[in-house]
Amino acid sequence: MNQTTFEKLQYNELKDIVKSYCVSGLGKQLISKLEPSANIKVVKNRLNETTEARAILDAEGHVPFLGVSNIGHIIQNLEKGIILDPTDLLSTSDFLRGCRKIKKFMEEKVFFAPVLASYANSMTEFKKVEEEINFSIKGNIVDSAASKELKRIRSQIDSVEVKIKERLTKFLNSSANKMYIQEFFISKKDERFTIPIKASFKNQVPGTIIEASSKGSTVFMELSSVSKLNGELASLKAEEAMEEYQILATLSGMILENIYGIKINMELISQYDMVFAKAKFSKQTDAIEPRLNDYGYIKLVNCKHPLLSGEVVPLNFEIGQNYRSLIITGPNAGGKTIVLKTIGLLTLATMSGFHIIADKETEIAVFENVFVDIGDNQSLENALSTFSSHMKNLSEIMKSSNNNTLLLFDEIGSGTEPNEGAALAISILEEFYHMGSLTIATTHYGEIKRFSEIHNDFMNAAMQFNSETLEPLYKLMIGKSGESNALWISRKMNIPESVLQRAKEYMENKDYRLEQVNESRIRKPRIIKEKPVEKYEFKKGDRVKLLDNNNFGIIYKEEDNFQNVIVFYNGEFIEINHKRISLEVKATELYPNGYDLESLFVDYQTRKMEHDIERGSKKALRKIQKEIRKNDERS
Repeated sequence: MNQTTFEKLQYNELKDIVKSYCVSGLGKQLISKLEPSANIKVVKNRLNETTEARAILDAEGHVPFLGVSNIGHIIQNLEKGIILDPTDLLSTSDFLRGCRKIKKFMEEKVFFAPVLASYANSMTEFKKVEEEINFSIKGNIVDSAASKELKRIRSQIDSVEVKIKERLTKFLNSSANKMYIQEFFISKKDERFTIPIKASFKNQVPGTIIEASSKGSTVFMELSSVSKLNGELASLKAEEAMEEYQILATLSGMILENIYGIKINMELISQYDMVFAKAKFSKQTDAIEPRLNDYGYIKLVNCKHPLLSGEVVPLNFEIGQNYRSLIITGPNAGGKTIVLKTIGLLTLATMSGFHIIADKETEIAVFENVFVDIGDNQSLENALSTFSSHMKNLSEIMKSSNNNTLLLFDEIGSGTEPNEGAALAISILEEFYHMGSLTIATTHYGEIKRFSEIHNDFMNAAMQFNSETLEPLYKLMIGKSGESNALWISRKMNIPESVLQRAKEYMENKDYRLEQVNESRIRKPRIIKEKPVEKYEFKKGDRVKLLDNNNFGIIYKEEDNFQNVIVFYNGEFIEINHKRISLEVKATELYPNGYDLESLFVDYQTRKMEHDIERGSKKALRKIQKEIRKNDERS
């Protein structure tokens, strides 16, 4: 098998669904590593395990996997010499208790499931280890009852802490100390009991500063009256830690002594978790254990693709007895590819020990290899065309195929010139046939279909199609030649019957019509005389658009001999060729008759000055005289 087969047939997606029924990481790991087996004895055993587990579920409804988890990382740490903490010890105890319950449960199911029950005989009970852990560890900490020494130490710790708290409480309650205290409570800092003191009074209170607040306004002081007791408490805490370590080391040592048996239990629990996940999937989908053979005979009776939901048309299919190569024809979107994927995935599922959705008469063959060429294999990285990529894939498949290989080819020979593609596909199919491989291929090529009809060990099949509604029925009809329905659909779409009849003749004898069309039917080009475009002569006052900067100006001076005009634009007069401007609005449309166009080119201040002079303004006159004097001075 190869990863391409698994991806194209969605085998890993099926495993992910089954994996979701596992109760622990142990079973999930095993399913992740699971691959189809080519050994019929292994496949029979896998299917039998699933069938027995299904019988237990049908009878009991559940399996007591409570407490069973993946303790692989804990065992790895232990083997590295790491002392386990209380949490890991409790997880190990829960796992061992779960193993004990599973062992008892399975031993009682010997009549339901003799093979699965026999696995429980290899499981070991570690009740003493469980009891020691549960006695010594409670609430994820080492319990005081774990040893007499630990009990004594903790009793002394409690006594010292009571004395410390009494002395500190007395300090807090003294009216003489109120002015020094920031907050009236006992605070534990660095495992030492302290009082929050105002920083300004730190020298007035006898003791040692253990910590200061972030703002510096408060210091946490260990009072001199309790410093000796705090030291004694620290010493007792060190003794407690040492004693706890000894207890944890002892418990870890007990597990390490039995690690071989625990590992076997882990393997068996993994196996049980995986098998019952398969059984849960079988029950959920109402699946069955199919019959098996190793001589290439497949018979599917009312089978369904396990990943399809909703109303799925069941597949009935057979190959390997009277013929070893099947050619499926029919229209696009008719379900041909789904047929290939269903056959392939059900084969892989069976070889993995999964039950399949089918009737009990279904029989699946075990193969050494299952190869597929489905979908668009175009490789952008290698710049291979779809056809080239298909040929590369087929070449690699040909090197690895033998008489124990299932081949699934979708649209074989497609992606190139039809005659060459069909001839190449037939030659490839022949080669695989002579190798002894079992081949199922889909095609649109009529030539492949005709080859299949005349070859004794090939068989045609068709996807059923509703000729009235033009809808696929997704039913496979073995022994029938499928049509692409192109002519039928064209007739429904009102293509003239003469055209369809001629197409049918071309399909049969290639006698094409080669006579030329009557010249009277051909449309000839008309000569159209273009009307000369009258040139517009720009007039003073016309509003024009300057094409170079997409802005507007006003014609000041009309065209000269060089076809240039002067345009008043942005307060300036610029010379520009008439081809660089376009008319926006004619002056005759902008201004009334008799309008003084010169005023368009004089700014407001100049016009005002002229008006003031005309009416005899002394102020305007003085302003002119002033300008004259300035000019005289400059000269």
